[in-house]
Amino acid sequence: MKRKNKATNPRAVKLRKSAGAWLKRLRLERSLTQRELAEQIKLKYYTFVSQIENGQGRVPADMYEAYAKALGVEKVEFVKQCLRYYDPHTYDALFGPQSRAA
Repeated sequence: MKRKNKATNPRAVKLRKSAGAWLKRLRLERSLTQRELAEQIKLKYYTFVSQIENGQGRVPADMYEAYAKALGVEKVEFVKQCLRYYDPHTYDALFGPQSRAA
């Protein structure tokens, strides 16, 4: 069975866009610009934040803690939500598919 590329899989694209909207909402709730967030998480280019918020990328796992801190989210909850969007199969294995609907 041939598997679709994760980057072009319609479900993965939709989930990345949903993750981006969630991250943007968190950023705006903290009254941060993309540039300010990038500075807080030690990014060289704020356009990386824009790409993630537009669903064109994802938060790298090694940046979860910095993102969570900058956005005022408990680290464990932030990682859980990232799994929900970026790796739904692992999320379902850990928390059950019914948890994702919430």
